[in-house]
Amino acid sequence: MVNPPILATLCYLKRDKRTLMLHRVKKANDVHAGKWNGLGGKFLPGETPEECAAREVCEESGLQIERPDLRGMITFPLFSHDADWYVFVFVIRAFSGAQADSPEGELAWIPDEQLPDLNLWEGDRIFLPWLDRPEFFSARFVYEDGRFVSHSVIFYTP
Repeated sequence: MVNPPILATLCYLKRDKRTLMLHRVKKANDVHAGKWNGLGGKFLPGETPEECAAREVCEESGLQIERPDLRGMITFPLFSHDADWYVFVFVIRAFSGAQADSPEGELAWIPDEQLPDLNLWEGDRIFLPWLDRPEFFSARFVYEDGRFVSHSVIFYTP
């Protein structure tokens, strides 16, 4: 049985050629356990993508975001919980506040050139460079039993 789709955000805070990444090592039964991810999570009822991004970044880092830049949309068919995930991908360059410890893992500012060396989902290595392109992207990443199978993408010119 397929469950209703899950809406989520994925946020990459950037400054000085570094990206704030979350090493998912604290949460029990985490599908992302041991992986490095951007910040983000599932929508609450009635939230816009921007509201979800702001709330999740604050919950996971203590930082308040300004002007989130929606760079793309990723569909993950049957990624987990027998549900399709639809993820709004943001880049955030304006934020304020004091960074706090994350309840989900360890936060670290990673030099952008070192991002591919992290323990990422395989598909992340493909789409992370797209965040610096001028086009908006709509992508599909297929995983089966946690293993990357395929991807496709369409780029939309501004």
